Amino acid sequence: MKLQVIKQRNLWWAISAAVILAGIASMVISWQQFGAPLRPSLDFVGGTRFQVELDCTRSDCGKPIDLAAVRSVLVEQGLGNSSVQETINQDRRGISIRSSPLSPEQRSRLQTALSEKIGPFDPATTRIDTVGPVIGQQILSSGLLALLVAFAGITVYLSLRFQLDYAIFALVALLHDVLVTVGIFSILGLVFGIEVDSLFIVALLTIVGFSVNDTVVIYDRIRETIALNSDRSIDDIVDTAVNQTLARSINTTLTTLLPLISIFLFGGETLKFFALALIIGFIAGVYSSIFIASTLLALWRERTEKVAPVSAGDLAVTDPPQKSDEAL
Repeated sequence: MKLQVIKQRNLWWAISAAVILAGIASMVISWQQFGAPLRPSLDFVGGTRFQVELDCTRSDCGKPIDLAAVRSVLVEQGLGNSSVQETINQDRRGISIRSSPLSPEQRSRLQTALSEKIGPFDPATTRIDTVGPVIGQQILSSGLLALLVAFAGITVYLSLRFQLDYAIFALVALLHDVLVTVGIFSILGLVFGIEVDSLFIVALLTIVGFSVNDTVVIYDRIRETIALNSDRSIDDIVDTAVNQTLARSINTTLTTLLPLISIFLFGGETLKFFALALIIGFIAGVYSSIFIASTLLALWRERTEKVAPVSAGDLAVTDPPQKSDEAL
């Protein structure tokens, strides 16, 4: 069976538009709530995260913690603008407080006051992270700059390797992957309180690199087919190129996802959402390479009638068509 990406391109575009619009709507809501399109972690906004769990041998861990009592303590300590969240880890209950940066004396007073109000804490579970606001802004600025430089470098490379219109639609596909990943994490931040940290920027850069690799393979096959069969329609050429590389794209993505899923399940809290961002981005990347970059290029060439033959000397060496692809 041959996959007809051009015939059903409106469907592929509608699916992408629906996911991206849902993400944008979530980012607007997030901006109203957090002042940012995603729920930012301390890495970006600075402050102190104070996490403790009740000592279940001396406290009743069977009933919820009185968050109103916790907030009253925060007000007494001059930390009324802090956010409070109850945490449940197996049978243990605790609280996570995010506040402005606290000195060691302030943290000690807060811990003592909370312990007197809601019960003794287990010292082994106490976790305190503090990041200054200046460092947080520097991390955010450096991350965004790295992302822009990556986009610019990829655009220049694709313009030199192929043509400008190839580069433009590859860039659209990359933006698609970033928007899908950011949008889904924005929704997760609103629904489940998931925060994004500096590792999220690293994940976005990795997604951009992976996605463009798949797009280059499809573009190479399109260019080869145009050079060898310049009389064929661009729609037919794109369909053929996608089907010839489809098995490679799926197999490469699946083998990449397997270790990421393992990291998500067993890699611990630090790497869990980093792996999740990569999983979402890689799936979006293979989707956009097949269904977005190639179909937009076909539409553009169809409208502008620029299906110009390319000399064989310009062709890059790529993988030969796989026999298994013909069965798809």
